[in-house]
Amino acid sequence: MVKIDAAKLDPKSLQERVVGINRVSKTVQGGRIFKFSALVVVGDGNGVVGFGLGKSSEVPDAIRKGLEDAKKNLYMIPMKGTTIPHELIGKFGASKVLLKPAAQGTGVIAGGPMRAVLEMAGIKDIRTKSLGSNNPCNVVNATMQGLLSLKTLEDVAKIRDRTIKQILN
Repeated sequence: MVKIDAAKLDPKSLQERVVGINRVSKTVQGGRIFKFSALVVVGDGNGVVGFGLGKSSEVPDAIRKGLEDAKKNLYMIPMKGTTIPHELIGKFGASKVLLKPAAQGTGVIAGGPMRAVLEMAGIKDIRTKSLGSNNPCNVVNATMQGLLSLKTLEDVAKIRDRTIKQILN
């Protein structure tokens, strides 16, 4: 898990995607007051991804706040070619996501909020399954938790104080 500073990245390289906009209302004496929240995913398509939640009384303001929050929480995701190094399960709240590496040419087999995170991260071949709650905020959080728990062969070798050859044998 390597946190990335957005100032070090080229701002034009970051792509953004609005995953969901939610409207809530509060009833007061004069009628209803509507507020909006926007879930936004940001990534450079090259292993860097982050997400943010913005809330405001106007949709564009909520999206802008979500973008600012997402740029503050950017992480580098370890990849093996165009896929992930190993299978894993990410959990957050009542949501669980199963992420499996796939052969080149498979594409991104994922639904909704998970697809947005994976495409923004630049993962091109992966198979996924969303288990449990399908709340977009929780699914995005679970996907990020899973991606942040990924370890490369080099990381495992360093943790075990071995060489890569010793681990493969």
